[in-house]
Amino acid sequence: MKKVLSGNLIIIGGAEDKEGKKEILKRVCDSINKNEDVLLVATIATDYPKEAANKYKEVFGELGVKNIKVLDISERTEASDDMNVELIRESSLIFFTGGDQLKITSLIGGTLVYDALEEAWKNGAFIVGTSAGASVMSDTMIVQGEDDDDPRKCTLKMSPGLGLIKDVIIDQHFAQRGRIGRLLTGIAQNPEVLGIGIDENTGIVVNQSGMIEIIGEGAVYFIDGSAITYTNVSELYADDILSMHNVKLHVLTDGNRFDLIKKSPFEEEKFSHEDNTKENI
Repeated sequence: MKKVLSGNLIIIGGAEDKEGKKEILKRVCDSINKNEDVLLVATIATDYPKEAANKYKEVFGELGVKNIKVLDISERTEASDDMNVELIRESSLIFFTGGDQLKITSLIGGTLVYDALEEAWKNGAFIVGTSAGASVMSDTMIVQGEDDDDPRKCTLKMSPGLGLIKDVIIDQHFAQRGRIGRLLTGIAQNPEVLGIGIDENTGIVVNQSGMIEIIGEGAVYFIDGSAITYTNVSELYADDILSMHNVKLHVLTDGNRFDLIKKSPFEEEKFSHEDNTKENI
């Protein structure tokens, strides 16, 4: 049996199973001591924080977590509140719900809550995000782009994310919403970064050394544009179809592993939480 990899960043493509076997959320909860550790549900992204908090509290409770708290920030001033900072510091796992990823960055970016979050992650706390909470984990995130569309020259809007994982662009609900076109556009504009598309009810477990394990029922798509030999991307005629040559695609499923540093899949069992570095990926 292949050894389960451990890492303290878990990024989920949205629509994770909350009613059936709950395999991904079970993996999330198994990351901590369910009797003693605090699991913090961060509802910053959603317009329905109470509903989201109640749903996840119910699910995490069913999975055996005893100490569940909620971080609800709707005004930027609340991200410098000592009580909210303390919530981050006392939590072993912070779970970002779906919604609008721009709400997360605009409300907590550059604040005391963000500083506490980054410090907690570097010190080994688990940071988990689903849907919008997944996109925001990288240093560059997609905030707007057409689903089920051909890749076009310059129709994508991107923005800085939280920066917990470096040099990648993450897109979620990937196959279900036909988002390969917009991720290809993102890579054409930023060929030095790696595109990661995550299907629904699928996730990646990442450690601070850049090693990934895929979990869940769907696929994860890694798009590497570092060897692109030609692209017609430009601001002129932005709606024209994008042309790009020599793009590499990897498609991985449950149990597969990927090395972010080498930008390639691997089979070695070299990924352990104990070996984590203290630098951001």
